[in-house]
Amino acid sequence: MGDATTRVRFKEPQIEMAHGAGGKASRRLVEGLLAPLLLRGGELGDAALLDFDGCALAITTDAFVVTPITFPGGCIGDLAIHGTVNDLAVSGARPEAIVVSLLLEAGLPTTVLEAQVRAMADAAARAGVRVVGGDTKVVEHGKVDQLYITTTGIGRRLPGVTLSARSVRPGDRVIVSGPIGDHGITILLARGGLDLESDLCSDTRSVFPMVETLLQAVGPDIRWMRDPTRGGVATALNELAIDSGLSVHLQEDAIPLRAAVRGACEILGLDPLHIANEGQFLVVVDASRAEEALSVLHGTSRGAEAAIIGEIRDAPAACVLVATPYGGTRIVDMLVGDPLPRIC
Repeated sequence: MGDATTRVRFKEPQIEMAHGAGGKASRRLVEGLLAPLLLRGGELGDAALLDFDGCALAITTDAFVVTPITFPGGCIGDLAIHGTVNDLAVSGARPEAIVVSLLLEAGLPTTVLEAQVRAMADAAARAGVRVVGGDTKVVEHGKVDQLYITTTGIGRRLPGVTLSARSVRPGDRVIVSGPIGDHGITILLARGGLDLESDLCSDTRSVFPMVETLLQAVGPDIRWMRDPTRGGVATALNELAIDSGLSVHLQEDAIPLRAAVRGACEILGLDPLHIANEGQFLVVVDASRAEEALSVLHGTSRGAEAAIIGEIRDAPAACVLVATPYGGTRIVDMLVGDPLPRIC
């Protein structure tokens, strides 16, 4: 735990929206100020891994401020449950319980609140996780945009599972569980910020059933997992590259992507690899088991579009590169700035 002598490397004079986008600015804030003062070392990930008297647990917390609070395919209520469950799942843990904190704006219609709470209850029931407690606060009108939700989840770690960037090796393959970018572009379209007709829906869902099936089949040959939410696939894989000291080489034409997401990104000059997802996950698996892992995902109810999208290599160190269909290669960095604020 930090004290008065702990050195803080974060030198930016104030907090900007980009510090919450999950990209470079977020990493500077966490590694430069929050982690030195609050944490006692260890690998940063989607959940903290703890051991209490022989009981292996995982715990995670998250805040949800998405706008609008209801969007095609979901809402802030079910998103709060799914986001917490998924952080536990990709850490190799079975979600068991969630505690919920609601921050409400005075004047919020009761019907709106009831709809969101019902959505949370339904999502928790489908995910097989219990909501066991929480807290509620109300602030003056205009101090909150309708409602914000904070969740803390606890799970039991699955036996024999060790997921870490330190376990990744050159030659390992990278798999994504399905099409990327659906959630972020759905939120953008729901705000009316783009005149594009589409039946696109958020991919918000629990990924634990897919993760559990994969871990049961392939087990210790799964090296690392992450759900690429804020900052998208690019940021998650850049974090992997930095933490492992290796490079990630992707094949652009192998990455599953819906036409509506591609079109919106082309119009706005966005990279789909930077767009948030809420119901997909990335897997790094030993090359000898990659095809088997892919077959397992294809056999799950929502894994039909899973794909092997790249591999891990020695060089260039701490870098993510994408091979284009035209024979070129480009470097893909972490998300810079915040092109789509408040997407989760």
